[in-house]
Amino acid sequence: MKSMKFNILICALIISLSSFDCSRKSQAQSPSNSIGADSYAPEQPVLRGLSINPFLRVIVSVQAGTSPQQIRKMHCTLNAASLPDIQKVEVYRSANESFSNTSLLASVIPSGTSFDIPVTLDLQPGMHFFWLNVVLKNDASIDNRIELRCTSLVDAGNKETAVKQDNSVYEKRTGAVIRKAGDDGVNTYRIPGIVQTDRGTLISVYDIRYKNSGDLPGNIDVGLSRSTDNGQTWEPMKVIMDMGAPHENNGVGDPSVLFDPVTKKLWVAALWSKGNRSIAGSLPGLSPDTTGQFVLVSSEDDGLTWSAPYTITPQVKNPGWHLFFNGPGNGIAMQDGKLVFAAQYWDEKKMPYSTIIYSDDKGASWKGKINGPKSNTTESQVVETLPGTLMLNMRDNRGGFRSVATTSDMGTNWSEHQTSYKALPDPVCMGSIIKAKVNVKGTMKDVLFFSNPNTSSGRYNITVKASLDMGETWLPANQLLVDERQCYGYSSLVKLDDHTIGILYEGTRDLYFVKLAVGEIIK
Repeated sequence: MKSMKFNILICALIISLSSFDCSRKSQAQSPSNSIGADSYAPEQPVLRGLSINPFLRVIVSVQAGTSPQQIRKMHCTLNAASLPDIQKVEVYRSANESFSNTSLLASVIPSGTSFDIPVTLDLQPGMHFFWLNVVLKNDASIDNRIELRCTSLVDAGNKETAVKQDNSVYEKRTGAVIRKAGDDGVNTYRIPGIVQTDRGTLISVYDIRYKNSGDLPGNIDVGLSRSTDNGQTWEPMKVIMDMGAPHENNGVGDPSVLFDPVTKKLWVAALWSKGNRSIAGSLPGLSPDTTGQFVLVSSEDDGLTWSAPYTITPQVKNPGWHLFFNGPGNGIAMQDGKLVFAAQYWDEKKMPYSTIIYSDDKGASWKGKINGPKSNTTESQVVETLPGTLMLNMRDNRGGFRSVATTSDMGTNWSEHQTSYKALPDPVCMGSIIKAKVNVKGTMKDVLFFSNPNTSSGRYNITVKASLDMGETWLPANQLLVDERQCYGYSSLVKLDDHTIGILYEGTRDLYFVKLAVGEIIK
């Protein structure tokens, strides 16, 4: 009797375990467990004027040995403030994790903060990559932010699979494309510089590279874009430097812009290459037929009209040097009224040196022929840290870091700064540095802001850094990643108001403008 009861108990246990195992197998093969989804949002602004703004990526995993998963909707959420600015949200399928070899699957106009994107997807076992793309309206504000999330996938039976959210950037800044490749039939826009006048007008300058993306010599003019509403809208492009026909042999580029707060006059400097008279083909001498020319234009009406270009090469160039021209970006006005442009020369042995030129008579004449602090340095920018003390921040062809030097006698003598070639990583690229009095936690303070691709190799991760002690230290806490994408890498900074910095920077053949809160840079 006991044996029979024991056998019955064993059979019941076997049946129970068998049922439990079948239940587990059934659950494993159910739609909710045979599919998974994760999302990631890269750090890059959403730019008005671009049709492609990859906002977030969704990776869908379908387990091996399961039937195809039929996804019919992607459920998404948006912040309410962004709704008036969004033209559409699109879904693209991608060949891999990056936004490449894509095909458009669906497009919707969000009508509320919670919305669905209809899709028809029959996903085989394996990994599948999708991107949500945001297109802004032409009048979208660049002061707002957009927060977009894909929260779940809905199958043909209306069952939902949650999309796991990581800790990446689902709330993004917005910005504007100032110049886009193809605008006005131009191949490439490069080499940004920007300043703000006393009237609050933003003046941006850049290369107009008509035929291709290459440097001088070539068919290149200097263009200008102007904004009177703090960068929200921009007037049509003007050509402010054109050295005439034959254009392929009369290019002018690498501009730098300066505003004089005393005379209210704007200055733009650039390199004129008459024929092959840029870096490769320029020779010792002073004539345009022999050597590249340091040329200027000016405006006395807030950038509306400009003088004809003229050369100051005989004033500033040592005749023995192969080439002498400005550092692109912006110049400065010192506290004592001197006007200063960063510059570079290529000496008798064609070794480059960063240096400066300056005017102590409001631009009537210019002083140069100033030896540079360090060999094999080129594009540089200058700030006045203390009254009469200039800091030169230099692109160093050795690679890895920026080089820095100071002078208290307008370049007669230079001292290598203690941060030189160790504090600011740089992939051999142009960088921007400005001094701005801004509101730091309720107190007005002079701050140095610096921007470049924050890498020792490769042009990506456009970053703005702040120094609260005039460049003596650059603390890791006081920096902000603006755009992680690969790009051409040049940038130019400008103070917009006591709480805001603007950055004009290169994408790939385009120029972008984004506003940054001081409180985001200085933690």
